[in-house]
Amino acid sequence: MGQLLIFIQQQDGIVSRVSLEALKGAQELAALLDHSLAGIVFGLETLPDELADIRLDEVLLVPAPELTVYSPEYYVAAMDEILSTESPALLIAGHTYQARDWLPRLARRRERPLISDCVGYHHNGELFWVRQIFQGKISTDVTTTPGLVIVSFQSGAFRSDDLGSGSPSVRTLDIDLSQVPSRVYPGERFQDAKSIVDLDRAERIVAVGRGIGEEENLALARELADTLEAGLGSSRPIIDYGWLPHDHQVGSSGQTVSPKLYLGVGLSGAIQHQVGMKNSNCIVAINKDPNAPIFEIADYGIVADLLEIVPRLTTVLKERQEK
Repeated sequence: MGQLLIFIQQQDGIVSRVSLEALKGAQELAALLDHSLAGIVFGLETLPDELADIRLDEVLLVPAPELTVYSPEYYVAAMDEILSTESPALLIAGHTYQARDWLPRLARRRERPLISDCVGYHHNGELFWVRQIFQGKISTDVTTTPGLVIVSFQSGAFRSDDLGSGSPSVRTLDIDLSQVPSRVYPGERFQDAKSIVDLDRAERIVAVGRGIGEEENLALARELADTLEAGLGSSRPIIDYGWLPHDHQVGSSGQTVSPKLYLGVGLSGAIQHQVGMKNSNCIVAINKDPNAPIFEIADYGIVADLLEIVPRLTTVLKERQEK
């Protein structure tokens, strides 16, 4: 039986959502290949709560003090040693900002391929990784020569709702990084401004497109979003008009989200927008154009004037909440 490793990114003991999504993909792949699955956590001496009862064979904790704050040189050196001792078939990670910084360095050191930002895989006697190119317009299959492959999964590629239950064993790895030369010095940790919208964590999102017509009509979408306790997202035209700040944008040049409910209001559903939301659990679309592309991926579609439907929908939801 071979082994898969999944790198699990954490900050202050809280596991990244993208890492949990990648873990779901790794679980499915391990079952498909009949491989064991071990998680790797840097900078902690104890198991994060999110991993305590998740289906993993083992969790490797690497508590070296140099790993408590992100540094690409220390991360690469630590993972390089782990790969040498564990000899896994695959190293998987979520495609976070950190991962896109240090995984290419690791791939260069190991002289092994990195296939980044994957949205899936398929196996037909040979393992193929699925990547999107040309802003998501085309999906391409990538395969490699035998040996270690490093893979990162795009945010939203898998859902982390059901990671299965288990009781992973815990192994602490003593890795000495004191002799690793460090030429990268971390500055103050980046903090989003309070006004920044974190759609990444929203379970429900109401998103508006140019079909909203006028800026004044945004109030209808805001009220619906507030009633649903949802985040407010948008397509790029709304941002270009200056009606909402960029942090509300969903799509290839905005945020990638995968909420339980994505309610598109006046959205045509161009491919650039679909890239950022198509992995939502339930997609509901309201658009008066029956040929709008959004209906091709929607679970529920309403062909109607949003200026009539949205206020009525908000009223009904409020009435049900009051009962």
